[in-house]
Amino acid sequence: MHGGAFEVTLASPAPPNVNHFHSDLDAACDRFISWPERTPTGIERALSLASAVPVAVASDRSEAGNGCIRSALTAKPDVVVVDFPHAGVLVPNRMDAASVMFTHNVEAEIFERHAARANGLGRLIWADQSRKMTRFEGDTLRRFDTVIAVSQRDAGVLSKRYGLARIEAIDTGVDLDFFAAAAPGEASDPGLDGGTLVFTATMSWPANVEGIHFLLDEVWPTLVAARPRIKAVIIGRNPPASLADKIRQRGLNVTLTGFVDDVRPYVAQSHVYVIPLFVGSGTRIKAFEAMAMGCPVISTSLGIEGLDVTDGEHFLRADSAETFSHGILALLDDAALRSRMAGAARRLIEQRFSWKNVAAQFETICLEALERRRRATPDCRQNRP
Repeated sequence: MHGGAFEVTLASPAPPNVNHFHSDLDAACDRFISWPERTPTGIERALSLASAVPVAVASDRSEAGNGCIRSALTAKPDVVVVDFPHAGVLVPNRMDAASVMFTHNVEAEIFERHAARANGLGRLIWADQSRKMTRFEGDTLRRFDTVIAVSQRDAGVLSKRYGLARIEAIDTGVDLDFFAAAAPGEASDPGLDGGTLVFTATMSWPANVEGIHFLLDEVWPTLVAARPRIKAVIIGRNPPASLADKIRQRGLNVTLTGFVDDVRPYVAQSHVYVIPLFVGSGTRIKAFEAMAMGCPVISTSLGIEGLDVTDGEHFLRADSAETFSHGILALLDDAALRSRMAGAARRLIEQRFSWKNVAAQFETICLEALERRRRATPDCRQNRP
């Protein structure tokens, strides 16, 4: 990794404004190679329903991307790390290098959870997509020497589902310098009738949209009855018109920011970070980022799944509209509770989940994969990374 044992070449699709991220790329890698990012049209995505692979995978196919990767592999890297199973469509089935797949979720599980919550035609489509994802995910993960999961829970699920030869788990990490704890008192006193909730996510992802509809439809009425001036800030790109229409028609004190360059000021000025998710897999980095910033978190069980945190100490768990609304009100009513929970969560992140600690775990797994590859092929190149 950049600054560690490896020299890193990062290959990725690049948006038109890629130059805006020049300093971030310099910090992340030694060399950046790319191809133009392309977002499939709605018609293309609909036609992909007939594909043998899930729509999300078909959308990642790219002749330009395949060419860029093939060119990079001519340099004969020691280790090839692929981020997300979807990206497996961009690399050859066989590579002359130690191969590592970094998974962030159990992808098929996400689709199955969508199917379980959908109705009618939507359920049929999600069920078909989940079957395709199960097949694709298993075939792809088994191609790699080592699979990395983001929690012990995910590692166990993936190993059982797909019979993987080697799977490792790493912790979820946070940049503690970037996500620094907010200064005490930065968020104004919520008073007896106010308070600010915050949620950050990609708002084009159906699970996130469903969670916010749950918040507005089932939780919000109880909150407003107790605290008429309560407000929420929903941060994330591409919020759907359905949310904007609901907020406008009902006159809700809710702001959809769309994309923002920096979420930290919004979180620092909020009293409670909400994660009302019922579909997903992997771990939610947003939970650890909020904890690192000293904002108390309330989440469904799924929203905090895979993270080694304790209900009532580091966050509040809420899996129904009633427990979610009561938990939010308890936090807004009790400054000492907010402070105690935020402090315990920040200390936990500092002790176990810093980028430095997690990067060391990742680097060790890659070095071990390389060493196993060298032992298995003693005639391979003897250069050290």
